[in-house]
Amino acid sequence: MGYLVSLLVLSGLIFFHELGHFTAARLMGVYVEVFSIGFGKRLFTFRAFSTQWSISAIPLGGYVRMKGQDDTDPSKKIYAPDSYNSKTPLQRIFILLAGPLANFVLAFILYFAIAMGNPSVLAPVVGQVTKGSPAFIAGLESNDTILSINGKKIASWKEMAERIKASEGAIALKVDRKGYLKFISLTPKLKDAKNMYGEDVKRKMIGISAAGVMKERKLNLLGKFSYATNQTVFASTLIFTGMKKLIFGEVPASEMGGVISIVKLTSDATDAGWMSVLFFAALISVNLGVLNLLPIPALDGGHIMFNLYELLFRRKPSEKVLIKLTIAGWVILFGLMGLGIFNDINRLIGQG
Repeated sequence: MGYLVSLLVLSGLIFFHELGHFTAARLMGVYVEVFSIGFGKRLFTFRAFSTQWSISAIPLGGYVRMKGQDDTDPSKKIYAPDSYNSKTPLQRIFILLAGPLANFVLAFILYFAIAMGNPSVLAPVVGQVTKGSPAFIAGLESNDTILSINGKKIASWKEMAERIKASEGAIALKVDRKGYLKFISLTPKLKDAKNMYGEDVKRKMIGISAAGVMKERKLNLLGKFSYATNQTVFASTLIFTGMKKLIFGEVPASEMGGVISIVKLTSDATDAGWMSVLFFAALISVNLGVLNLLPIPALDGGHIMFNLYELLFRRKPSEKVLIKLTIAGWVILFGLMGLGIFNDINRLIGQG
């Protein structure tokens, strides 16, 4: 059941991405010939809005084929009034950006849906206290709840960690210990730690771990919008940073995941409940948006790059260069997909 949900989620995200392209193309007066979810042999097809809609055998993506556009052969161009190639560079860029933008909008909607359900967060309740640490010396104990730091209320463990990380000098903690208030002062120390990319970093810490207590986060309407916005921006930044670190070798290529990881994570999220499914769907939607903006000729970002060139230099890239770059783009794209699947299989073998 989990894998079926994964397939439906992935197909839904791809559909929304392609729907962005489709809508923008129609707004610009471009005739859309085919709207397909998946590649390869068509399993199901029908015609509506003058477009052939299809579900194909290989559910690893999708495409909108517009009149005058053929990614497999960039030299095939049609310049009819309702063709993609007859439009200005800015109009084409609008059509290309609409797909990734649709994914960011969908992520926002999903995060807002999560906020509507009052998502659970890790409460700032102390679990273990490391012997000899600033927290131990100051007298913090297991099951203490940290209510505020330097007079500012603390709503979650994450917020508490961020306040400690950004602190300067000593900090004042207001603590609830079995219904009694305690006021504790201590000075965080720089310690070796790992960030979310597995890199060695120095971080201010006080020597405590979370007790694992979850609490419901109740948000008003403005808070829900703020939550959805912050989560969408955070996920986008996280993925952009991760891609940059992969490209510059700051994170090993073995960390890269593929479609198998996506399916497994979404399947695992299914077991954890609908809110987890929504969370991973939002994260994958942002991922699709970011990846499609990469300046690889086979992706939206590559086509945007070509149109920006035409816009700036008042001429199109030569057909010969265009074909070579497109082929190189497909090689890079399939190489990245292959690396992701290879890493996924290695992880599955390692777990076995």
